[in-house]
Amino acid sequence: MRILFAGASGVLGQQAVRRLTEAGHEVTGLGRGAANALRADLLDRESVLRAVDGRAFDVVVHAATALQGKSMMRHRDMAGTNLLRTRGTAHLIDAARATGARRFVAESMIFGYGYGDHGAEPLTEEGAVFGPRQPDRNLEEHVGAMRTKEELTFTSDGIEGVSLRFGMFHGAGVTDATLVPLLRKRSLPVVADRGRVLSWVEVGDAARAVVAAVERGVAGQAYNIADDGALSWGDHMRAVAAAFGAPAPVVVPSWLLRPAPLAHTLVTTGLCVDNAKARRELGWAPARPGTVAGIDALANALAGAGTALTR
Repeated sequence: MRILFAGASGVLGQQAVRRLTEAGHEVTGLGRGAANALRADLLDRESVLRAVDGRAFDVVVHAATALQGKSMMRHRDMAGTNLLRTRGTAHLIDAARATGARRFVAESMIFGYGYGDHGAEPLTEEGAVFGPRQPDRNLEEHVGAMRTKEELTFTSDGIEGVSLRFGMFHGAGVTDATLVPLLRKRSLPVVADRGRVLSWVEVGDAARAVVAAVERGVAGQAYNIADDGALSWGDHMRAVAAAFGAPAPVVVPSWLLRPAPLAHTLVTTGLCVDNAKARRELGWAPARPGTVAGIDALANALAGAGTALTR
């Protein structure tokens, strides 16, 4: 199929484009960066439509974010990504219509189920509300953007929308490029978990889910894409430190992170999801039995290669 891919230069996008190409599809990147074949500001509707004028596609994939280089400490660090999930989605759906594409695959996150402690019972796509109203104005902006992205994906006339609700990313380009350097500098503290766990997903597995959604996703459906099991934020960081020979993270009281409200919210959220629907309908499954196995595999691969993988 001919695929228009917004976010092709990101950590997920690069791996997804490679796997889509290996599967025989023709992929064209769309965005502001020089790596994209079609250059456009996704927040500018006319720019997007000019870029795709005269082109024909079968599928549009929206995996664009504005997180690169962001510290993810403050709520305003999400502002660009929130706009890409709202205004950018509307513009890409217009591009899909203009180019004849009927399928639209949207990247989303498990945090669309809402921040806070959801307990240890995995959430299912049918059993949990996606996009619940948040009592905090800043959190409502983040969750509301994910809610809007799915609403546009599922309710736009003539569009077969599929949404992928990813767990927290780990793997090449994330663990080695971001977490390990911070752990080595002892600048990534953790808080007491208090039983809170999160769902994670290895980036390569997430990329395979994009291919599955393009080829086999059911129109109007959302899929949780996550590792089997769940791991607390602290245990994840301790597993990374152990695998890569970095110092164990320092445990601090959660109130110390309140000056960084977004980071405080992330590390005090407990949220895990069930991936059975993706297994059943997409034929997708994680490549390894749990998040720690994925962390160890990356560390071993890098040690064997004698070099660090880069984005």
